[in-house]
Amino acid sequence: MSTHVQKPGWFTVNVLNRLVAWLTGRGLSVWGSRVLAVRGRRSGQWRTTPVNLLIVDGERYLVAPRGHVQWTHNMRAAGGGELRLGRSVEAFTATEVADDDKPPLLRAYLGRWKAEVGVFFKGVGPASSDDELRRIAPDHPVFRITVRS
Repeated sequence: MSTHVQKPGWFTVNVLNRLVAWLTGRGLSVWGSRVLAVRGRRSGQWRTTPVNLLIVDGERYLVAPRGHVQWTHNMRAAGGGELRLGRSVEAFTATEVADDDKPPLLRAYLGRWKAEVGVFFKGVGPASSDDELRRIAPDHPVFRITVRS
């Protein structure tokens, strides 16, 4: 497994993420944003971060543009979490997508959010070949999420 991680800078952590989380917490989705809540793999405490919810062919996905970050490790351990938008909370289970199955999902993700996250994808974009997308796939975890009923 890849260990690729691109840590956010001070401005992202202290301004952008907080602003998006604040707006999303009040029910205003910014380009599909949600607040992801996942139990910490060691502490058991809820950990939150803003994410972009990707929908492809009616299926829902979370993509980690910055790589194997804390929420991805926690998601693997917990097997799911919650997506929050305002007062709406959806509990879900998560299944990690295999690298060979990621190219169309990464293409769709980059097609929607390249301006925001493209810098984390090593020059690969929505018009890139499947081979180029497959090359970077190990660096970007993708989870299919299924809402619990």
